[in-house]
Amino acid sequence: MNEIARTTTGKELEGGARSEGSRLSPLEKAAPPILQPEPEMRVERSKPTPGAREALEGRRGPRRRPLWKSPLTRRILAVNIVALFIPVVGLLYLDNYRQSLIESELELLKTEGKLFSGALAASGVVTGPLGEERLLPETTRQTVRRLVDVSQTRARLFSPDGSLIADSFLLSGPGGVVEMQPLAPLNADDSFLWRAITGIYDWIAGLLPDSKPLPPYAESTVQSAQDYEEVQKSLAGETATAVRDAGGGRLILSVAVPVQRYRQVLGALFLTKPGDSIEAIMRDTRLTILGVFAVALSVTVLLSLYLGSTIAWPMHRLADAAERVRRAKGRQVKIPDLSHRKDEIGELSGALRDMTQAVWKRMDAIERFAADVSHEIKNPLTSLRSAVETAARIDDPVQQRRLMTIILDDVQRLNRLITDISDASRIDAEMSRADAEPVSMRELLTAIADIYGATVDADAPRIEVIAREGDSLMVLGMEGRLGQVLRNLVSNAVSFSPPGGVITLTGWREHGHVLVTVEDNGPGIPPDKLKAIFERFYSERPEGEKFGTHSGLGLSISHQIVEAHGGTLTADNMIGPEGNVRGACFTIELPAY
Repeated sequence: MNEIARTTTGKELEGGARSEGSRLSPLEKAAPPILQPEPEMRVERSKPTPGAREALEGRRGPRRRPLWKSPLTRRILAVNIVALFIPVVGLLYLDNYRQSLIESELELLKTEGKLFSGALAASGVVTGPLGEERLLPETTRQTVRRLVDVSQTRARLFSPDGSLIADSFLLSGPGGVVEMQPLAPLNADDSFLWRAITGIYDWIAGLLPDSKPLPPYAESTVQSAQDYEEVQKSLAGETATAVRDAGGGRLILSVAVPVQRYRQVLGALFLTKPGDSIEAIMRDTRLTILGVFAVALSVTVLLSLYLGSTIAWPMHRLADAAERVRRAKGRQVKIPDLSHRKDEIGELSGALRDMTQAVWKRMDAIERFAADVSHEIKNPLTSLRSAVETAARIDDPVQQRRLMTIILDDVQRLNRLITDISDASRIDAEMSRADAEPVSMRELLTAIADIYGATVDADAPRIEVIAREGDSLMVLGMEGRLGQVLRNLVSNAVSFSPPGGVITLTGWREHGHVLVTVEDNGPGIPPDKLKAIFERFYSERPEGEKFGTHSGLGLSISHQIVEAHGGTLTADNMIGPEGNVRGACFTIELPAY
């Protein structure tokens, strides 16, 4: 049997003393003082001294680690740097750009060769006794040296039989042949830093793969047209080009142009030029890219460290605070409030703070519940102890039967208390594990009214059900628990309604919620107790009702069930036209399904 609770709970009591207004059984009131429960000792936790608190803080959890030791920061750095390296490596490859530079140099060299071959055909050709034309070696040697004196290109002239006629790097004189080699230009910046940069560049460039291998460049002691494939093609009347590898990452570009007069091939002009300008352009381009990469890398590292500090450090602070909360004995440790961040970490901070507060509230509720249970069980236990000790001292059979009746009532009262306490304690666990299903409150109200109408006497209050037509009174929850709430409210209404009264169950839908009211014709609820009636063990029954038939947990359990369904349970008084109280009204509000 559940009821409107109107007895002080005793949870404010210290040392087991009963609150004012708490009801006792007749035997408890008559029991001698020695049979009263002994006062409980209240134990308070001692607060640690400042030195002990500092020592305790040192053992509570990990201190903030340096930023560079944070695994999250290292991952952020790695991801950002790898993402930056991928396009930079692709830009450093520059194979297509390098090939276009080579083709441009070959076109310039081909144009230069055609100009030189025309000049040689015009100035270095002599006619023999039989009218044949040939190149004059002495004249062509001087012409070749003068032509390439400005361009620094090596020029070699081969005769139709493949022999070498002239070489711009060979100077003939009375004492023999002198080989000339052009000197490399002086480097304006030959500092240690420049040498270090170029050394790093050469190392990186050596790691980059070549698009395709090049044939090696080599010179024999006695040069002939057979040593060079492009010269052979030139003697056949074609203009040919080639790119060779001179070793050490250096290129040799070559062009062979036929020297013709009236379409007669008189020789082949072979021009070669090192690809130093190409490598210089490639180096400058790559160094520019590396410079931009260095700046971008610095900015990336700084931004990654900043990002790590805004993510890793707050996360570590939250983890450290959670660890201290776990280890702490009191509630002095607070979760850092980072809700001002307006991001996921701020939401996590708020969620952790709310979770911590909910845990403390749950612990407070458990402590209060344990204190309430202890106090409420002591009353029937005290009555049992008094009855048993008194029964042992008297011999009157009538008094003994009366004491046995009191003992039986107290045992039933204890059983009822333990059953309701067990039901209240497992509601949260049951609600968290059970699967919610659609429940029709219309059908539930009708079923409660039918069950009550089939089991009551003729003069008992009758129940009327009013459900607005067309409203869907479906909610999501547990049908058994919602039925328990309605049974508790109807039972309370029956207890306080006069004979022949009317209990009205009304259901309707409003603004996405399903509302159910239980109204009676009883004396109502004291205005200052409209919220207190939902507290545990608060019980005040109608006059004439047998003491101890209710545990004071009915409305508390109902309130707990409704809140677990995401709704509210409130109580109010119905006021008549003349301002008088004409009954109590309990309202259940649940989210509609």
